Amino acid sequence: MREEYDIKALNPRKNPYAKALKKQVTINLDDSVVEFFKKQSESIGIPYQTLINLYLRDCVLNDRHPEISWK
Repeated sequence: MREEYDIKALNPRKNPYAKALKKQVTINLDDSVVEFFKKQSESIGIPYQTLINLYLRDCVLNDRHPEISWK
């Protein structure tokens, strides 16, 4: 291994996975919503936060808009 490397001589490339990186956010959800996704995630076998992300991504990709109902 070299003692020093010439960083300027390297071929810097953009990270091809940069668009897939996730951003950590804080969000307040009802207990019932969290419990719903936790139960679903147990039956599917993936973490509930991943399931919530997949659901929200599906909403974005399919241009879904919420129907607001206050129960």
